[in-house]
Amino acid sequence: MSTVSGTDEETMRKVCILGREVLDIAARTIRPGVTTDEIDRAVHEATIERNAYPSPLNYYNFPKSVCTSVNEVICHGIPDQRKLQDGDIVNIDISLYKDGFHADLNKTYFVGSVDDASKKLVKTTRDCLQKAIDMVKPGVKYRDLGAAIEKHAKANGFSVVRTYCGHGVGKMFHSAPNVPHYASNRAIGVMKPGHVFTIEPMINAGSYDDQTWKDGWTAVTVDGKRSAQFEHVVLVTEDGHEVLTRRLPTSPESQLNAI
Repeated sequence: MSTVSGTDEETMRKVCILGREVLDIAARTIRPGVTTDEIDRAVHEATIERNAYPSPLNYYNFPKSVCTSVNEVICHGIPDQRKLQDGDIVNIDISLYKDGFHADLNKTYFVGSVDDASKKLVKTTRDCLQKAIDMVKPGVKYRDLGAAIEKHAKANGFSVVRTYCGHGVGKMFHSAPNVPHYASNRAIGVMKPGHVFTIEPMINAGSYDDQTWKDGWTAVTVDGKRSAQFEHVVLVTEDGHEVLTRRLPTSPESQLNAI
């Protein structure tokens, strides 16, 4: 179980702020015509400038410093020479390591002018994350978050990916607890002050089933329909929670505000 306190808690908080800074830098590069390799380069350089290391790079042979998941890619997309096109949606998943701790966060962005169906998918996904975050406090069972996420997703006509889940994060990139995003799961554990973990629902426009490309990483929807994801690192406090990867005063304005 990933737990922090004292100086470790403060270090984790600072590392998560750095992660948010890097995500915001990546966000500012998004526009039609930009390749995901260019986003990867911006992320790598921003991470190194902060005397940190990009956690994904060489993690089980992952070849890049960031995951870029476009349209039907659910997660773990590998940056390449594909140019983003007007109307795409792209998820940028940032993880970095500094002073013994990992930060991990992601967000789905609009590329140019996006259709209403994609806007609804992305907004619903962000709302699913928020509904789960709102539940976090001591005594809550980790398994209960999935019910709130799936209820909201289904009410909007979407499905919840089951293969991938949230996780403990801190001194280890991935650790207990497992945090499934669907209802009636069997996750173990009860939240206690000091616990640090991610919530990162992946919501699909069609079936929740996924498949993995031959590269061993890229997870896509089986029906080719779009998928969106948002992720935050959350700390359980004595009386509730703190979102360690929350927006900064310098963060770009949320695209969802215009919906």
